[in-house]
Amino acid sequence: MGRTLPTFTRIIDSEIESWSKYKRGLRKEDQEIFDDLFRAARIHLAENFYAMRTIPFESIIISMLIEQRKLIKQLQDRMEKTERIELVAGNSIDIVDGVINR
Repeated sequence: MGRTLPTFTRIIDSEIESWSKYKRGLRKEDQEIFDDLFRAARIHLAENFYAMRTIPFESIIISMLIEQRKLIKQLQDRMEKTERIELVAGNSIDIVDGVINR
């Protein structure tokens, strides 16, 4: 017997195709970001297939948001580490809940 459900890879490919006119209307650098967003969705193929939401685009968006949040968290952590190094080096900065006070 064949599959009754499409793979999530095919679902994402279908979504990308449905947005193709939108993508063509974007500037070149924005087209690259558009592609990055859908690459982020592919990172969570297994989770998305497991959830198999009625509207698959919801899972795609959540996957994109998770990857964006992870990137933001990494950048925040790097900033805080840099700020701590500056503090130790003698610069007068104070970090409270991620906010820099000079």
